[in-house]
Amino acid sequence: MKGVFNKIIVHTLVRPKNKLTHVVQSYSWYKQAKEFYTFRVILRQLSVDAFLIVLGVLSAGFGLKSFLLPNQFIDGGATGISLLVSELTPLSLPIMILLVNTPFVIMGWKSIGKEFAIKTAIAIAALSAAVTFIPYQEITHDKLLVAVFGGFFLGAGIGLSVRGGAVIDGTEVLAIAISRRLGITIGDFILIFNIALFSIAAYLLTLETALYSILTYLAASKTLDFIIEGIEEYTGVTIITNKVEEVREMITLHMGRGVTIYKGERGYGKRGEIDKDLRILFTVITRLEVSKLNEEIERIDPNAFVVMHSIKDTKGGMIKKRRLKH
Repeated sequence: MKGVFNKIIVHTLVRPKNKLTHVVQSYSWYKQAKEFYTFRVILRQLSVDAFLIVLGVLSAGFGLKSFLLPNQFIDGGATGISLLVSELTPLSLPIMILLVNTPFVIMGWKSIGKEFAIKTAIAIAALSAAVTFIPYQEITHDKLLVAVFGGFFLGAGIGLSVRGGAVIDGTEVLAIAISRRLGITIGDFILIFNIALFSIAAYLLTLETALYSILTYLAASKTLDFIIEGIEEYTGVTIITNKVEEVREMITLHMGRGVTIYKGERGYGKRGEIDKDLRILFTVITRLEVSKLNEEIERIDPNAFVVMHSIKDTKGGMIKKRRLKH
């Protein structure tokens, strides 16, 4: 079996780049082991992505068929357009999901990349199939529960799909393309887009349905943010102090965190004096550790200058790794 894997590696991963040559090359065990490790990493990542996308599709389908669709509610974005058109025309929701999102898949191919577009196309097709063939049960007709929990499951589905490297609502792709051309932010475009969508829904359906749909959108967007950002929020801390070694030992030994020290220059005073021997510390901690870090820095050097800013995610280093990675 090991020989079979070696042949696969040689003929698929480390074959000559020059396809015109027919000379059989031999590869060292180190080269084969390195390429096999790369293959395992790629395969593991694809497996995780596939699992997250499937889970996201099932969650979104549950939110649509068990809550939103039976109660004529809509959501924001491309999903909202699909729901609205399916309510006003004989076209079914699965067909509308495919039709509405197809232009966004093409746009994603051009603006983001081939891998993203392929994953997105598969995810959207899977969502359409899930809505068509999976017999989701209607849960409730209470409008408030429908708005909150329908938005929750739909937002969770979108967020899990994003974690897997795809989207099942193409509005973000359109927002990225428009923001590059017009200079507006992605958030502003999505906000304007959804205001227009809910205004149309209020006119074509009822004002009450549009208002409940706004609640659905808010629940979905908050759940989406929670899934993508994760439970923990990291904080990057830059520390400028004259007691570099003491602060470094405190961070590494007592708090168990990694720290980076880099050189800088500091200008201060009326004459603009420069301290050329300045060393700056940088570390990343969770928000639960901010209070402890401030307390320790205050104890070591009350005059230390500390700057903190939020970090959405980290990779590697002495930071607790998140289970879900975008």
